[in-house]
Amino acid sequence: MIVRWGLGELEGVLEELGAARPFLVASPRWDPPVDVAGEWREVPSDRIADAVASTEDADGILAVGGGSAIDLAKAISAETGLSLVSVPTTYSGAEWTPGFGIRDHERRAKGGGSGARLAGIVYEPELTLGLPRPETVGTAMNALDHAAEALYVKGRNEDGDREALSGARLIGEWLPRVVETPEDLEARRALLEGAMHAGTALASAGLGLAHAMAQALGGRFGLPHGAMNAIALPPALRFNEPVASAEIARFGEALGTDDPIGRAQELALLGGYKRLRDQGVPENELAEVAEAAAGRPGARANPRPATPSQISDLLRSVY
Repeated sequence: MIVRWGLGELEGVLEELGAARPFLVASPRWDPPVDVAGEWREVPSDRIADAVASTEDADGILAVGGGSAIDLAKAISAETGLSLVSVPTTYSGAEWTPGFGIRDHERRAKGGGSGARLAGIVYEPELTLGLPRPETVGTAMNALDHAAEALYVKGRNEDGDREALSGARLIGEWLPRVVETPEDLEARRALLEGAMHAGTALASAGLGLAHAMAQALGGRFGLPHGAMNAIALPPALRFNEPVASAEIARFGEALGTDDPIGRAQELALLGGYKRLRDQGVPENELAEVAEAAAGRPGARANPRPATPSQISDLLRSVY
């Protein structure tokens, strides 16, 4: 994977990959940063076949945006075999994994897959300056979740641990400053760097129970993945403490606290994230959400097995 900082590096990355005429996947907010062979502006979208048909003249895929745009671009890459270069505009970390979720234009889950040909990432902190507070905190908490879970999931390893701790340290330090002074480019860059490290940890180790719950909630109700992660992380940490206390303590050290669960809650509150009821989640569907979460890969990789009944209790604890 080629990783560069600064939008001025994008043309060089594309040239290095032999992608002189990439196909752009981005919401209407973003102008093409280079000459492109075509564009897909419906983000998110489940019209994958239509998007793939539009790539006929392209020699690569270029995603500019957050997790929705990058996931869509990954789906197109998997279908076409074209290399993907991502320019993230949030802290979601979607640029680091070949797997993707597919959502319709109402943001409800319509499936998913894997097999994207990840080739490059270009980080430009200036593109995050206009990110609103809820999206800033939500996607940063998604990244923090990547860091936390990488430390204790079944796929954990030394490289992933190192990246996870670096990511947690930066996110814990710089997220409050970004919320306080959102136009502070230094703070935005440091937070994006933290998300990069957390994304690397995600790619190395994988996901756990908090992500499984967040994916089930977001996909069913069309809710932002970051917001759901912000709410799901504290109860997942609490559930895993009996079998991963040392790893969670290391996470706390990186955050500069001996109460990592409390600190995760404090950081989530910077975006107003505390209760599922406040996000419009219906209480009478929590058992079905729990059933879906229990079957997801993140739940299977969790260090402590969780039954649907246990997951339902966790969801109710933050309802």
